[in-house]
Amino acid sequence: MTAFTRPLILHQLRTLAFGAGCASQCAADLIERRKRSVFVVTAPPIVKLGEPLFADLRRGGCEVTVWPHAGQEPGIRDFEAALADAREVRADAIVGLGGGSAMDVAKLVAAFLDGSQDLRDAFGVGRLRGRAMHLVCLPTTAGTGSEASPIAILLDETDQLKKGVVSPHLVPDAAYVDPLLTVSMPPAVTAATGIDAFTHCLEAYANRFAHPVVDHYAIEGIRLISRNLVRAVENGTDIEARTRVALGSLYGGMCLGPVNTAAIHALSYPLGGEFHIAHGVANALLMPHVLAFNLPAAPARYAEVAVALGVERGRDDLETAQRGLELIRELARRCGLPSRLGEFGIGESAIERMASAAMTVQRLLERNPRTVTEQDARDIYRAAL
Repeated sequence: MTAFTRPLILHQLRTLAFGAGCASQCAADLIERRKRSVFVVTAPPIVKLGEPLFADLRRGGCEVTVWPHAGQEPGIRDFEAALADAREVRADAIVGLGGGSAMDVAKLVAAFLDGSQDLRDAFGVGRLRGRAMHLVCLPTTAGTGSEASPIAILLDETDQLKKGVVSPHLVPDAAYVDPLLTVSMPPAVTAATGIDAFTHCLEAYANRFAHPVVDHYAIEGIRLISRNLVRAVENGTDIEARTRVALGSLYGGMCLGPVNTAAIHALSYPLGGEFHIAHGVANALLMPHVLAFNLPAAPARYAEVAVALGVERGRDDLETAQRGLELIRELARRCGLPSRLGEFGIGESAIERMASAAMTVQRLLERNPRTVTEQDARDIYRAAL
């Protein structure tokens, strides 16, 4: 069965608002739905950004509870604390305001608020039974695409490994993608989250489960992010660049359900789980080495990625793809992202356990254009040292 004939299911947002200033519509929509207890999951630096939303909700008669504890790598304990607080205030709507961490916690709180299922029973693909609670997401980074994806990731503190719940029930009811909410992101966060979004698109396009419907989102996301991210990093008030990167990130999120990511993400999980390296930074550290490993398996696909990056075609697909790889390295360098695991104190002694942990993420590794063995994972980590 070819990609053109293989069935594909897209689980889309019911309401999507996009563009500068669109976040102001969120409160009116919740009030129109007669929500009376709105529980907002966010992070300390983001609370100020949410104040106009909170004020509008309160003027409309809503009780607003702000839970500002979604850190960089939220774990199961964080989720459980948020869930308990949401139950205490009898929330009838959950809002995720922030980056992927805040939105993922919000998505899971909404899904498990009714107590009909335990979180640990839902890790994996298609194991979540449902979601009764209204869910809204407002991203303040242009990176994870969680506002449009059916995925939520948490750190399992016991295993020191990130685990995912993948279900169409996690696609929010509404998302407000407002580039103005991303303006306050510092350059380092802009760079890391932007590279994460770029990786979503890249891995969805060069993927064993790639599909023509998703290819359109993926290749346009690659084009938008690669040609505007440096501008957004260098000048955070460049609204045009912010808007284009935000759109690319949204497209990346739309790729995550039907196709998903592959080895770059799978191998990055142990870097976040054990060493608490920001997810986008982990992707940047590993991307050149995973791509060098993958190129021979899918030169035509990676050649099209290179063309989207702005590369002139070479003598053949492999040469074009290799030119694209060099441009990806340059993109990360211009964004100021680190390039070696050693910069984080990771040495040879960590390789064995990282490779072992990465091999447990088969839901992503099975999608990689080239089969990754545990020895291959060791070699990739070693190349990144």
